[in-house]
Amino acid sequence: MILWLKGVTFNVTTVDLKRKPADLHNLAPGTHPPFLTFQGEVLTDVNKIEEYLEAMLVPPKYPKLLAKNRESNSAGNDAFAKFSAYVKNTRPEKHRALEKSLDKTLAKLDEYLISPLPGEAQVGESKRRYLDGDELTLADCNLLPKLHVVKVVAKKYRNYNIPSEFRGVGRYLDNASKREEFTNTCASDVEIELAYRDVAKRLGK
Repeated sequence: MILWLKGVTFNVTTVDLKRKPADLHNLAPGTHPPFLTFQGEVLTDVNKIEEYLEAMLVPPKYPKLLAKNRESNSAGNDAFAKFSAYVKNTRPEKHRALEKSLDKTLAKLDEYLISPLPGEAQVGESKRRYLDGDELTLADCNLLPKLHVVKVVAKKYRNYNIPSEFRGVGRYLDNASKREEFTNTCASDVEIELAYRDVAKRLGK
C-alpha cells in the first residue's frame, strides 16, 4: 500500500509460507513476511520498513506520507488487540465483556474521526476522509488493513457488525473502499476468513 501511494512500480509474488522457497527462508531465518531487503540490508520490523521507505522515497519524486498530526498515528491502535481477544475467546461468560471492550475502542476511534483536526473548521463534525485529512498517510496504511480484518472476521465468526452509530468509522471504511491503493493491496474476504479459521475459537456451550 505504501509503495502504491508512493508511485513505485513493483511486482507481487505470492509464496506458500508452509513451504517457503529456500532463498526466502535464508533471507530472514525465523521471521515471517513482510520483510524488506535492499542493498544487503534486511528489515523485518514493519515500523522499521515504513520508516525506511519514507526516508528513502522522498520528494520531489515521491510524496511524503507521514501524518501531520501525531495523534493520527495512534488512533485506533488498540482495536486489533481487543478484536484478537474477542475472536480467540472460548468462554461464553467472557464474550459480552470482550465485545463491549471492542465497542469501546471503536467508539474512541470514531470520536477521533468525527472530531475536527487543528486547522479544520471547528463547527460540527469533521468530514475528512481519512485519519489525518483527505489524503491517505502512513497512519492509514497501518490501521486500514487491520480494521478491515476486524470487520470481516468478527462478522464471519462472531456475527458482529461494527455498530452503525459509529458514523466516522463507517465513513472511513467506505472512503477507503473507493481507493485502489487499499482495495488492490488488501486480501480478499475469503482469504481473510480462511486465515482466521483456526484462530477464531468456537465459543463453548
